Amino acid sequence: MIGRVFNNRYQITERIGIGGMAEVYRAQDNVLGRLVAVKVMLPQYAADPAFTQRFKQEAAAAANLQSPYIVNVYDWGQDDGTYYIVMEFVRGSDLKTAINERGAINQRKMAEIGSQVCQALSVAHGLDIIHRDIKPQNIMVQPDGNVKVMDFGIARAKNSVKTQTSSVLGTAHYISPEQAQGKELTAASDIYSLGIVLYEGATGRLPFDGPDAVSVAMKQVSDQPVPPREINPDIDPALEAIIMKAMAKNPAERFATAKDMRLALNDYLAGRPVNLGGGFTSAETRVMGGVVPPIGAAGGDGTAVMPAVGGMNPAGGTPGQRSYRSDNTGKKGPNKKAIAIVVALVAALALVAVAAGALMGGGQKGDPVPDVVGKTVEEATQLIEDAGFEVGTVEEVYDEKVEAGKVVSQDPKKGDKREKGSKVNLKVSQGAQEIEVPDLTNMTAEEARQALTVAGLKYKSGEAGYSDSVEKDRIYKQDPVAGSSVSKGAEVTYYLSLGSEGVTVPNVVGLSLNDAIKKINDVGLLVNESYTYEESDEPKNTVLSQNPASGKLKEGDVISLTLSSGPKATTYTVAVNSNGGGSVSTSASSVEEGGSVTITITPNSGYEVASVRGLDDVPANGGTFTVQNVTSNMTISVEFRQVSSSTNPGTDDNDTPNPAS
Repeated sequence: MIGRVFNNRYQITERIGIGGMAEVYRAQDNVLGRLVAVKVMLPQYAADPAFTQRFKQEAAAAANLQSPYIVNVYDWGQDDGTYYIVMEFVRGSDLKTAINERGAINQRKMAEIGSQVCQALSVAHGLDIIHRDIKPQNIMVQPDGNVKVMDFGIARAKNSVKTQTSSVLGTAHYISPEQAQGKELTAASDIYSLGIVLYEGATGRLPFDGPDAVSVAMKQVSDQPVPPREINPDIDPALEAIIMKAMAKNPAERFATAKDMRLALNDYLAGRPVNLGGGFTSAETRVMGGVVPPIGAAGGDGTAVMPAVGGMNPAGGTPGQRSYRSDNTGKKGPNKKAIAIVVALVAALALVAVAAGALMGGGQKGDPVPDVVGKTVEEATQLIEDAGFEVGTVEEVYDEKVEAGKVVSQDPKKGDKREKGSKVNLKVSQGAQEIEVPDLTNMTAEEARQALTVAGLKYKSGEAGYSDSVEKDRIYKQDPVAGSSVSKGAEVTYYLSLGSEGVTVPNVVGLSLNDAIKKINDVGLLVNESYTYEESDEPKNTVLSQNPASGKLKEGDVISLTLSSGPKATTYTVAVNSNGGGSVSTSASSVEEGGSVTITITPNSGYEVASVRGLDDVPANGGTFTVQNVTSNMTISVEFRQVSSSTNPGTDDNDTPNPAS
C-alpha cells in the first residue's frame, strides 16, 4: 500500500496499525495538505457484498458523530476494489499500549478516561449508533491526556437493516454477554465493554481470559469477575462499585445510559457520594464466587467474527452471583412487572392530581427555585439543597462566555415554584470548545481559509516571507502551529511564501581549490577561473578569500577566489668588485635561499688574479665559478696585478726588488 494514492487524493506513507478487519495507514491529504489516517478493509471482507454495503452505511453514519472525544471521519470510498475510511490523524498512543507498558494505571486517571468515553458514547447513542467494539485499543490517549474514541467501523445504527445471524462481531475480551450470544444489542452493551476497560486499566488485568476467543466469550456470559480491589487493594470502593455496575450480566442492572455512568464517574472524581441505586453502593461492596484469572491475554485481542454462544443464562450462577449488590441475600424479590404496574398507576394518579389542582385555580404551588446560574457546582449544590431541593442531572456543555466549572443554565429556572425535594437540573460550562489547529503547510490561501472555516476557526493573512522549502504563493508558516489546541473561533495567522530568496553563498576560505569548486558547484553556483594569487604561509592553491563572502545569490551566479601562491622565499644579494686589471661579473644580483649563482673572473692581458675574497681556490688566470645552496648575502672582491716581463722571480715589472728576496 505504501505510495498508493486513493481517489487521486490520499497518498499512503506508512502503516501504523493492523486489526482483525482492517489495516490503518498514515497518509497525506494532497488536497487540504494535512495528515490523515486511512483505514483499509482487509480483502476477505471487501469481497463480501453484504459487509461492504454495511461498511458504506456505517461509515456515513460515523461521519456525523461530532464530539471532541470521537475521532473525526472525513471521507470514505472505494478505489479499485479497496474500501477505505479517511479519519482524523490522532497523535498519541492507544490505551492498551499504556496498560501493557505500565500495568495498572492511576485510578483517577482511569475515571477521567471513562468519563470522556462516556461523553463520546452519549453522542453516538443519541444518534442511535452503538459502537460494539469498545476496548483500550480503540481509545487513543493524546499528549494532553484527553482521549478520542475511534473505530466505529463495526458500529451499527439501531434502526439499520441487518438480518440477525449466529455470527458476532467484536473482541472477545470486551464483548457483553448479550453480544456473545448474538442477541440484539442496546447501548448497555457499550457500557459493559467500557466497564471491562476500566477494570483492566485500574487492575492491569483482564477480568476474563482463556485459550481462545470462544472460551473467553463463554466466561463473559456465565462467570462473575473478581472484584477489582482483590487484585489492587488501592482501588477506591466507589470506583469499584461503578465498574461492577457497568459489568452487570443483566443489561437492566447496568447504568441506564452512558450519561448516567459519566455522572457517577464525575461524582467520584469530585469526591461526592456515589449513589448507584439498585443495591449498588460505594462502600462495602461484595460479590459471590469468581476465580482470579491468569495475568495476560491468550489471544482473541482483535476485533473478529465469532460464533454466538447460545444456551446460557446471562445471569447464570447462584442467585447471589447474579448481581453486584451489598444487600443481596439470595431471596427471591417481589415481582418486577407488578412493581412497574404499581409505579405507573401511582405516577398517573399524581399527574391527575396536579392537573386537577391547576384547573381548580390553585395556580403554581411550592417554593421558588434559587438562582444558581454563574455559580460553581459546589455553590449551586449548596444553594439548591439549602432551599430544600435536590440536584438532578449535571450536564457539561461548551460555552465561550461562561467560565469552566460554572453553571450555564438551570431547569427549572430561577423563581419557578416547585415542591420541596424536586430536582434541579444543571448545565455546567466546560469553557470554550478546544479545536486542534489544522496543518496549513503547502496550502494555498484559499485552501487554508476553507480548512480553518471548516474547523470553526477564524483566519488572518500575515506578511509573506521567503522560504527555501515551500514554493511561491503557498503557506510556509502559521501561528498557532499545527496540532495546538485553541478555543473555537480563535484566529489563526498564515504566511505565504515568496519562494526561495536565493542560494546561500557557502564559505570556502581555507579549502583547497578543488574542494572549494565542488562545494560551490553543489549549491548551484559557479567559480570564476581567473584566480588571483597572493603569497601566503598557507599551502599553494589554498583559498585565501572569496567574493562575495556571504549572502544570497541566484543559481548560476559566479564567485571569485583568491589563492595562495605559497610562502614567500628569502632572497640574498650577490655583489662583485675589483681593483681594475680585469673584470668580475655575476649571473644574478640576488638569489633565493638555497639557490645558486655563477661568478665569472677574467684578467686583462698582462694581468693575473692576485687575490680573491668570497671565493676559494681561484687560479691566477681566473675562470667561471658556481656557488650552490646560497644561504647568506655574498660579496666577491678580486684584486688583479700585472704580470712581470723578467724571468727573475725576485723582481717585478718596475725592477723593484722583491721584498721576499
